[in-house]
Amino acid sequence: MARRSQERGGSSESRASREPPLDPEEQARALCLRLLTGTPRTRRQLADAMRKREIPEEVAEHVLERFQDVGLIDDQAFANSWVESRHRGRGLARRALAQELRHRGVEPELVNEAVGLLDHEQEEETARDLVRRKLPGTRGLERDKRIRRLAGMLARKGYSEGLALRVVRDALAAEATDADSDDDAYPALDDPWQ
Repeated sequence: MARRSQERGGSSESRASREPPLDPEEQARALCLRLLTGTPRTRRQLADAMRKREIPEEVAEHVLERFQDVGLIDDQAFANSWVESRHRGRGLARRALAQELRHRGVEPELVNEAVGLLDHEQEEETARDLVRRKLPGTRGLERDKRIRRLAGMLARKGYSEGLALRVVRDALAAEATDADSDDDAYPALDDPWQ
């Protein structure tokens, strides 16, 4: 195989092995740009990636500072976007969103500012929407089991126990009221077979 490539004018060495290796700063820049191309990242996520590639700490810090100065890294914008997207798309509450942001290395004050963009009314309305969507799937179960399932779903999304139980009980009460009003709309007819 090596002989064939040499006959065609090539060599058995790959082009990558013939090129001089990138210096650490070029490696760091290339890695950050590649990671930022697909999706926004936090400063810590980029620092962790460079640490895994064994890029020297001072080089990584210099590249991160430069990227932050030109606006390619913005943890506040990342956090705000994350909160908006995950709340709207997955219905996550502030507590779950804060946990996810902390896990990604966003500073606590930036996390607080981002989750502060959601007010209590918006969070409660999202919880009510989630319960309304899941409520039909629990019909036929006993009331306590329905409450546990629906409140558990909200708890996994970061909603407080008090809010979850209140929203679920309100939804079940509204469902019972709707069922009663449906019964009133169709009065019982006399059975002609009797």
